[in-house]
Amino acid sequence: MRTGEPLPAVGEVLASLATGLWHWDTATGLVTVDAEAARLLGLPRRETVLTEAQTRARLHPVDWNEITGVIQLAVAESTLAEVRIRIMDDQGRVVRVVRSRSKPSFDPVRKAYELIGTLQEVTEPTPGTPAGRTAVTGDWRRSREAFLLDAGRALAEARSTEEVLRVAAALSMPGFSPDGLAVFGVEGDRLTIIGHHGQQPGDESPFTQMSLHTDYPAAEVVRTGRAVYLSSPEQYKERYPLTWPMAAHFGRHSWAFLPLTVAGRTMGAWMAAFAYPVAFTPDERSVLTTVARMLAQALTRAGAAETQRELTDGLQRSMLPTLGPEIPGMTLAARYIPTGGGLQVGGDWYDMIPLPRGRFALVIGDVQGHDVRAAGLMGQLRIAVRAYAAEGHRPDAVLSRASGFFHGLASTDGAGAGADPRFATCLYIEVDPVTGVLETARAGHLDPAIRMADGTVLVRATAGGLPLGIDPDADYPTTRLGLEPGEALMLCTDGLLETGGHDLDTGWRRVRKTLETHEGDLEELADALVQAVHGPSSHHTTGPLADRREDDIAVLLLCRQGAGGCGPDTAVVPARQPVRRSMLTVAQAEPERIAAARQQLRELLHDWTCEDQVDSAVLLVSETLTNVLVHTDADALLVAEVTGAPGERRLRIEVTDTGDDLPHLRSPGELASSGRGLVLIELLADTWGVAPRGKGKSIWFELSEPDAS
Repeated sequence: MRTGEPLPAVGEVLASLATGLWHWDTATGLVTVDAEAARLLGLPRRETVLTEAQTRARLHPVDWNEITGVIQLAVAESTLAEVRIRIMDDQGRVVRVVRSRSKPSFDPVRKAYELIGTLQEVTEPTPGTPAGRTAVTGDWRRSREAFLLDAGRALAEARSTEEVLRVAAALSMPGFSPDGLAVFGVEGDRLTIIGHHGQQPGDESPFTQMSLHTDYPAAEVVRTGRAVYLSSPEQYKERYPLTWPMAAHFGRHSWAFLPLTVAGRTMGAWMAAFAYPVAFTPDERSVLTTVARMLAQALTRAGAAETQRELTDGLQRSMLPTLGPEIPGMTLAARYIPTGGGLQVGGDWYDMIPLPRGRFALVIGDVQGHDVRAAGLMGQLRIAVRAYAAEGHRPDAVLSRASGFFHGLASTDGAGAGADPRFATCLYIEVDPVTGVLETARAGHLDPAIRMADGTVLVRATAGGLPLGIDPDADYPTTRLGLEPGEALMLCTDGLLETGGHDLDTGWRRVRKTLETHEGDLEELADALVQAVHGPSSHHTTGPLADRREDDIAVLLLCRQGAGGCGPDTAVVPARQPVRRSMLTVAQAEPERIAAARQQLRELLHDWTCEDQVDSAVLLVSETLTNVLVHTDADALLVAEVTGAPGERRLRIEVTDTGDDLPHLRSPGELASSGRGLVLIELLADTWGVAPRGKGKSIWFELSEPDAS
């Protein structure tokens, strides 16, 4: 080149030096290479644009992973990224080795890396030599530290022995990587193989149940606790002539056997075998020793976790029952999800107890706490409830006896004199599958919910008493409910509602939405309820108490087969029936249940088109129930029924009592304290009436839903 002539283009200079250019933008996922770089990648010699997948297919998979790590490290340290890359052909063979040097940058706006670099063919170093151990970044120590950090993190996250072995097999050590691994354990005076990689299935047979006194490197490592390094087949054959024939057919050239030691005890040995000679320099031995220590700790943690899972799974299987044989006309489903900590069984439980004459009982409860003591108390309480039910006691008697039993049990269960007393909530329901009648007794537990055939969900207010164990002489009144064909009953513990930082109100709204909108059988509904609080959608419906501790979940579902329900005949009947019915008893000693009646009526009319009519119905129900309690000595039975299709529905409410006096419509004076109930019914109801019922009477009224238009 003469003086004064323009300089040649950079690409021409690099091409003359057999050096290619490449550009990679992770935001677009495209890699652009010039003609020389394309040739080095084994492509036609012309400028080409490749996708990341196409580029990755041309490179050794280990090298691709190292490239991403080197780029991140170079950006963090503001240095050049230098990496040695093996180019592969379509048959998976290495055709050449190239060196890439680039200056990567990170765009925080696009959150992407961009780099422009060079590719140049280099001579493949001999494995095991200093050149072969040169780290991809050019700094052995820095690469070793990065590898050990990654390996430690991956092994620490492994939760099972199988996962630990999979992580160990995938480790790519800087400058040298084994192609065969085996982990030996110890049972008595015998070696066992916990797992292996790089060998064919069945190749481990000669090495299983090998005596610790055998002339084999792994056995010597377990006996002495010292590592054994064999750099060549000749060295192996010289030191261990008796077992060399078993290892010879694998075709390896170097071996490292290292002890797996935890808390000063050798629990086994780790073998790393290499397909090329390795000198095992101090740096290489240091890396292998560190990996062996991390592997031993990971295997110990995984073994302890698997033992605990096996123990708690067995405890769960023994304490949580099956739902028993099929019940004609009824369908049952249940779920138990342990979420409150490391113990997989806590204080929540459910049960189905067969009773005489074809009846059965459903029980669900929650013992205070989430620990071993709570699980033990739960198991004993469950057995006691089954025993009392099997004796033929009614629901109130079952809970009364269980409360006395649990009071004594929680105070003298061996937890010590200073232990806090425990209590338990419980809901006991005796079911008649023929009539659908539910006899309910409740001890501080959540009320049951019923999903009607048309999808309407009501919380059934039931009479209740104190949680079990607080008062050994507590009484538990019973409430009679009815389960119509096609209706489903849900019993649950508070974990279903409060999971995800919810309180009982916000948690119920979330669960109620799932109950109302779900289509499918009872098993699918049970899964949907669990997914609503634990699935991906639950992360978008967190409650106001984000720091609330998670709790176990127990769900028990019962469906009376019929139209619109969950039985086997649902495929041939309509999924929705325009009939709703609700019943509630208000005793003379329970005037507070009038508020529950008002709330239940609002839930029954949740989709009524006229809000004013809903308010009117609630007012009239309150008036009629109050009149029964004030003017008679009897209890009141409320029956509310909605019939017809939406937009044409009719609400009929009937309040029945056993009093003999019939009410009469009259005009109360200005200062009168009563007499206005029937006046309000006359003004607000479409039709109404008073009818004698043998012993007692019934006051009824009806409201017609106006056209939505």
